[in-house]
Amino acid sequence: MLDYSFFPALNAFLNGTSAVLILTGLTLIRRGRREAHKRAMLAAVATSCLFLVSYLYYHSQVGSVRFQGQGWSRPVYFAILLSHTVLATVIVPFVLVTLWRAIKGRFERHAAAARWTYPMWLYVSVTGVVIYFMLYHLFAL
Repeated sequence: MLDYSFFPALNAFLNGTSAVLILTGLTLIRRGRREAHKRAMLAAVATSCLFLVSYLYYHSQVGSVRFQGQGWSRPVYFAILLSHTVLATVIVPFVLVTLWRAIKGRFERHAAAARWTYPMWLYVSVTGVVIYFMLYHLFAL
């Protein structure tokens, strides 16, 4: 039987990596380094896709994991989880549209979409790591 215990850490690593790549991509484009920005953002998309596949596989095998925290941590956790989950769903078409516009060379429209996509995608990536720590380390039994 396969040991699934490494998946949560892997998923957090992939989310964290996506966040670093998104921030790197923003820094690169602000410095006018288009090709490096393109590579960073394509890596962010690939990393996010790997995360999604890994996350879905893990939860299809293990099911949901209950939050063990009590008191003040419960509403904080569930507020973060709810906002993360909603934005994780919403962000997919935003990323695809933003990516498509860049691929097609429609850079003004790409930049306009990225102004919305960037903060949401970054938030989802960072809160994914926060959720991991709250669920598996901070309040785990």
